[in-house]
Amino acid sequence: MKTLFIEAKSNIDIKLSKEQIAKLPKKTGIATTIQHLHKIKDIQKQVKGSIIAGQVLGCDVSAAKKIKSKVDAFLYVGSGNFHPLGIAMETGKEVFCFNPFTKKLSKIAKDEIEKYSKRKKASLVKFLSAEKVGILVSTKPGQNRMKDAVKLSKRKDKEYFLFAFDTLNEIDLENFPFIQCWVNTACPRIADSKANIINIDDIK
Repeated sequence: MKTLFIEAKSNIDIKLSKEQIAKLPKKTGIATTIQHLHKIKDIQKQVKGSIIAGQVLGCDVSAAKKIKSKVDAFLYVGSGNFHPLGIAMETGKEVFCFNPFTKKLSKIAKDEIEKYSKRKKASLVKFLSAEKVGILVSTKPGQNRMKDAVKLSKRKDKEYFLFAFDTLNEIDLENFPFIQCWVNTACPRIADSKANIINIDDIK
């Protein structure tokens, strides 16, 4: 089946106030989603000395990671905390969030990051102590990591089971109570939902 991807661009005007710009560090990396990516150069002109990171996805903040050594903080332009929290966790930098719809500037709170870190450590403990581990493999293009999953399943330290899926929810996982811990090879944000799910890159 052929798939056609169409970018949905927002025509909303993105304008930070002088007071908001003054709160940003001198070296700020700018990241956003595909909806506002065409406005990113306009945003850079407003924030003097800033560096463009580019587009981030919920499960891919590599654009921000590439420039993290060049900036003191990031400015994420968009709505919600899903993307900026990923940037904060993967770069270790402060992340300011500008919502172009409400015109408000906020910052990812430290307690949110600490909560995420604690959940991540709990997942690692679950994996280390588990004897039966389920490996989650997505069939979606761009998320399929079957080779990595098969490589992990050949390890002799535990008993591994492969589970392929297109759409995953907690009810699916509850159907396999013998699995003590899940290793996720798909979107990294899946592991945010429960303490017994860990991303494959976190156990390497």
